[in-house]
Amino acid sequence: MLVKKNSLLYIICRGMEDKSKLDLDAIAKECNLFNETTTEDTVSKIKALDNVYERDDLVTIYNHFLTVCKSPSLLAEIIRFEDKFRDKSSLPVLVDILLCKSGDDSGNKDDYTNVRVMCAKAIANLKDTSAVNSLLYCLNNKNENYKVRFACADALGKIGDKYAVAPLIDVVKDENEKSVYLRESAASALGMLGDIRAIDPLVSILETKQGIIDKFTFLKERVIEALGKLHLQNNDRVFNALKQSLMDDSPQIRINAIEAIMESNNEKAYETIKSCLQDNDNEVKKNALIALYNLSDRSILDEIINSPQYCDFLKMEAVSLIDEYETEGNENEL
Repeated sequence: MLVKKNSLLYIICRGMEDKSKLDLDAIAKECNLFNETTTEDTVSKIKALDNVYERDDLVTIYNHFLTVCKSPSLLAEIIRFEDKFRDKSSLPVLVDILLCKSGDDSGNKDDYTNVRVMCAKAIANLKDTSAVNSLLYCLNNKNENYKVRFACADALGKIGDKYAVAPLIDVVKDENEKSVYLRESAASALGMLGDIRAIDPLVSILETKQGIIDKFTFLKERVIEALGKLHLQNNDRVFNALKQSLMDDSPQIRINAIEAIMESNNEKAYETIKSCLQDNDNEVKKNALIALYNLSDRSILDEIINSPQYCDFLKMEAVSLIDEYETEGNENEL
């Protein structure tokens, strides 16, 4: 069969014969990276390369595509392809896009926001600490798009480099930060990093934002989740802050506090959570019951069913848990 020179099939066949000499620009051209065409058509051609080239060659091809492609929609698709391999050689290219060192300078930077967010997520998946400074640069730039800063904060938590702890604390503490969402993301990242330096600033937020709802509700939720991940068994200040959060106006914050207290391994956890069985919100009651069951055994369920001080809702939930408990027990015996 004659193959037309410079066709995609020709280039693929030539690449199969000599993998050490990939004609990257020719492959990009045949995939329509430089032509005005539909994203779907180009993505289909890029996907077809996966059936011909081996892993290392595909990574090289995708890296090249990221350096020459100018279309935000295509860049997003290429990043998805590349992220499957999570190869360290992709890091410099991804960092350049994140920092806007590549791309069309005549275009609108906002058009690349979602692409840069995807870059931050792909960088996080590589878990390479050499990217921390670049992520911090975007995080600390208050003129940067909040979505990009949000993604960078999350990436710093996932990479796990303790060098990021202090800058993340600064973001969490910054009352002048325009985006409360960014402070939420920074709090979550501190929970992932698990560094005890985060204790004081996180607890301070709970102490100073007590009774304040709406704007800071989600921030407090993230702070409580972060403190729960730190597993601070003998820290009275943390425990007292979590206990105080059980009286917050937001039911979700009370639920988060129950979970964090349950995971704290504090000797006062059981009795503290038990007081939530009298909460005025059914979901809070339900989560308190589940937490108590996890901390003890079936005895708490029997107590609730047989005691007149508990409402019918809790009794029904206790019966449901017993049914589930007995079903699991029967399955384990088989």
